[in-house]
Amino acid sequence: MLYWAAVFFVIALIAGLLGFGGIAGGASTIAQILFVVFVVLFLISLIFGRRSRSV
Repeated sequence: MLYWAAVFFVIALIAGLLGFGGIAGGASTIAQILFVVFVVLFLISLIFGRRSRSV
């Protein structure tokens, strides 16, 4: 998921440099959403992945 956030970030940068404001805005919004989702899932996996399982 972090990969896709980086891809949309690069698309937003290229579109912004070429003057496509609408596409750049949309791609940057998607990149931001994907990055936030990645961070939330990462934190959840850290919290629940640290539990020791006693048998």
